[in-house]
Amino acid sequence: MQRKPRSVGNYSVEFIFNDVRARLKNDILPRILESSYESNGLFKRLMNCIEAWRNKGQINHITGDVNYLGLFLPKRHTVQTILDCVHLNNATGIRYKILKWFWLVIPEKRARFITAISISTKNEILRHHQCDPDKIVVIPVAISEKFKYVPGTFNAGNPRILQVGTAPNKNIPRLIEALKGIPCTINIVGKHNPEYEEMLKDAGMQYIYEWGLSDEEMMDRYAKSDIISLVSTYEGFGMPILEAQATGRSVITSNVFSMPEVAGNSALTVDPENVSEIRDAFRRIIEDSVFRELMIEKGFENIKRFDPQVIADMYLGLYQIIYEDICAE
Repeated sequence: MQRKPRSVGNYSVEFIFNDVRARLKNDILPRILESSYESNGLFKRLMNCIEAWRNKGQINHITGDVNYLGLFLPKRHTVQTILDCVHLNNATGIRYKILKWFWLVIPEKRARFITAISISTKNEILRHHQCDPDKIVVIPVAISEKFKYVPGTFNAGNPRILQVGTAPNKNIPRLIEALKGIPCTINIVGKHNPEYEEMLKDAGMQYIYEWGLSDEEMMDRYAKSDIISLVSTYEGFGMPILEAQATGRSVITSNVFSMPEVAGNSALTVDPENVSEIRDAFRRIIEDSVFRELMIEKGFENIKRFDPQVIADMYLGLYQIIYEDICAE
């Protein structure tokens, strides 16, 4: 069960489970239910829940971003993937209680297993909602095989820095402040924000601001970049780290939440709230070619931890447990 794709802006979730299904084609007979309505508003979400119930299968896997779909589904037959808790982290008062109930409490109570895409996400789930920790299985995100190494010559005089996403957690204002005075071109891919564009102009920076790119166009932007920036204040996983490393590009990311877990020792990590530290990291990658190449080589090793077949088999293991339970009923 998948969300209705937004018209633009999806770069990860569909990739993940399209690949899982392809790898398990000899083990499962999947049927895809894509929600008829975008996930906004009470009525549309309720209609999505009813649609999920009407189309329930022997095993139901809610693949993220529409956690509430399990409302009417049989608990013992349902797997729920939770990508992050960002909505809860940013909410307070009655809004927090409502979001917690529909995005965490109900999904947990209406699922046989919860899969979290990182240890960081699992810890966040348990921080917001007490439940059996053994019910939460960490299955990381696989790197899509579409992302492959693309040779490139590093442009030390004017490196192109790719920033994927413009949500508040992406930390764009601090990134712009950190890059001020460093000759570079920043390529931002994400929903247009006039405030960010004004900051770029005030800083006298060269920039490319894009929105609504296809998957193929995104892969092209990785290939054209020299450095990938993910100095977010929060990430449930941090897929751009792996996509950059598979392409053969160096990464600067944050030392909080899931990002150091995903990057290991293969990226330069920084305090996302420390502008000077972010600036020094970019200068080091630009100026120290030996260190930069070392990070790229470590990146190739790092992505092996996220082998798609291993991760697909982890999901298959959960399906098999549920299937055995069904047969025993």
